[in-house]
Amino acid sequence: MALVLIVEDSSFQRKIIIQIIEKAGHSTLAAENGKKGLEVLEANTPDCIFCDLLMPEMDGFEFLAALKAKNISIPVINLTSDIQDTVKQKCLDLGAKGFLNKPAQEPQILAALNSVLS
Repeated sequence: MALVLIVEDSSFQRKIIIQIIEKAGHSTLAAENGKKGLEVLEANTPDCIFCDLLMPEMDGFEFLAALKAKNISIPVINLTSDIQDTVKQKCLDLGAKGFLNKPAQEPQILAALNSVLS
């Protein structure tokens, strides 16, 4: 099964996403912001990353830009409560492979994960 990194500043949201992904048989790693997410990536190579956009220290846009600058090609699925098309397009322009609106439900999370893993 897959190894999935969850980059999310809300411990509540992080816990829910972890439970959904682990229940589906995958392993997870977690970070509370983009800076910590990059630190996790120094020692691990997940198959997919779920990343919030609005976080302290390093937000999701900065995280995507850092991945792009480092030529890290792990698929990223962004999670956000911001539903503007311009936000979605900015994520895709920075290399995101998926985009989910919060609160994302189990079927959407697993469909997005399966989509990038297949």
